[in-house]
Amino acid sequence: MIYTVTLNPSLDYIVEVEHLTLGDLNRTKNESKFPGGKGINVSRLLKRMGVPSKALGFVGGFTGLYIKNYLQMENIETKFVEVHEDTRINVKLKSNSETEVNAKGPTITEADFKKLQDQISQLTSEDTLVLAGSIPSSMESGTYEKLVSICDLNQTKFVVDAEGDLLKKVLPFKPFLIKPNHHELGELFNTSFSTAEEVIPYARKLVEMGAENVIVSLAGEGAVLVNREVALISNVPKGEVKSSVGAGDSMVAGFLAKYEETKEIEEAFRYSVASGSATAFSIGLATKEMIETLYTSVNITKL
Repeated sequence: MIYTVTLNPSLDYIVEVEHLTLGDLNRTKNESKFPGGKGINVSRLLKRMGVPSKALGFVGGFTGLYIKNYLQMENIETKFVEVHEDTRINVKLKSNSETEVNAKGPTITEADFKKLQDQISQLTSEDTLVLAGSIPSSMESGTYEKLVSICDLNQTKFVVDAEGDLLKKVLPFKPFLIKPNHHELGELFNTSFSTAEEVIPYARKLVEMGAENVIVSLAGEGAVLVNREVALISNVPKGEVKSSVGAGDSMVAGFLAKYEETKEIEEAFRYSVASGSATAFSIGLATKEMIETLYTSVNITKL
């Protein structure tokens, strides 16, 4: 079973106005509400791909209830830890330009965190845990390390999609997959990249530091997968980019879904790229039909 963890989920409230006038009354043209958070996105994508998962993390209040109900309507199993304060609301305001206002989120107590640790302690070597996104300000910076150390003890495969020190600190625990983009990889090593080939030596360093598989996305320049056996480069299918939101989460979901089915790294990588592209070419998360369509146009080069 795949389990996803979202430590600081959100209710994403997206509003569109024709012309925004500060200091005056504005009326919306369109509005929508979705559950937000990287781990939640992975669970939603997995469901569309026909792969069951269980969403873990922290929710509270009427916003937390909305998220639980929304996921249950999509037939996604949840086992969130209930906290006392409301889950945050993130506002995305679309007009001539796009403005985001992200809330801080609820306070997570030691008792709350202990409940999540107890849940993860029940996982086995047959399970996979996905840790994705940032850590709430009320939690310790070593939160991810504490969670992956439980996975290490139980031989549970785990995936981490996070930035900077959060990513570095989990490498000694040997994550099954990490997925930085080229900007995040550049920040880790204080450099920058313009081609997929330039990425490969640095992705190999992450493998040497402990990661089993490293996928680096380069937007329009493709993607790279590196492990101890191979280095693979993919193209990007052609299409109109409508939004990059959720594309990285889609890559993680696509990789896990296809790997669960085939146990083949190259095919999982191809499906990962198709999944990320399908979401980038969509408003919202990709459909399985669009992923399958793009899958045939993903070409892999083995180095």
